Amino acid sequence: MKLNERSLAFYATCDSPADNAGFLYKRGERHTAYHRRWFVLKGNMLFYFEERESREPVGVIVLEGCTVELCDSAEEFAFAIRFGGTKSRTYVLAAESQAAMESWVKSLSRASFDYMRLVVRELEKQLEEMRWGLAAGRPCCRHAPAAWKPQPSGTEQSPERLPALPAVPPKENGCAVWNNTPGTDQLPDATSCEGSDDDTNPRPPPLPPRRRASSGEPGSAGAATTESCSNFCRLHERYGREVARLRQDWLERQRDHQP
Repeated sequence: MKLNERSLAFYATCDSPADNAGFLYKRGERHTAYHRRWFVLKGNMLFYFEERESREPVGVIVLEGCTVELCDSAEEFAFAIRFGGTKSRTYVLAAESQAAMESWVKSLSRASFDYMRLVVRELEKQLEEMRWGLAAGRPCCRHAPAAWKPQPSGTEQSPERLPALPAVPPKENGCAVWNNTPGTDQLPDATSCEGSDDDTNPRPPPLPPRRRASSGEPGSAGAATTESCSNFCRLHERYGREVARLRQDWLERQRDHQP
């Protein structure tokens, strides 16, 4: 990776706030001696200077693809910055106190863009959960959005508030009674229905009255059967005439439409 030295020097010494700064002991690459250096952490770049008042950094460590861990060393409060790869360099640093070491390890572990990307994803997830919670009319919730169920509103009512369905009309002999009036149990008169046919609005044919024969009455079963057959014949003849009349009307209309 190519870096512009002037840009890095300006960025290291500009007035932008630093994530961490302080003195650390740095072990040399060739010689194992430790040298006291002034370190400044900005973003994912760790600059180090010979002195605190130095105008230009001695070097910079780009904190990407690395791990920060404690290590055994001659110096107390030592930790290492390790990069992946066989030829990658390992930087061994040592703080002046336990608190300083913990502060640096925490800051360096959170400096990479990979860590920031994970933080942004987690914050986006929490924001989405808060939006779902507000949409549901509840305060901030930690449940997944899929677990939220909208409350019924407007025309969506609970089952107990739905209007009652109309009552099923009573039936006689297994069929609904025509022109049924609540509170009356009488069937329409067969004689009056036969004489009030209208071509524009024909009335339905009457139904045979129900016969309730008692089991103890002699000959009641035979009489009921005879009367049922008679009523069936009358209905069959009436429906036959009605079908024939409708068929004749249909044929006449077909002839009128022919060229």
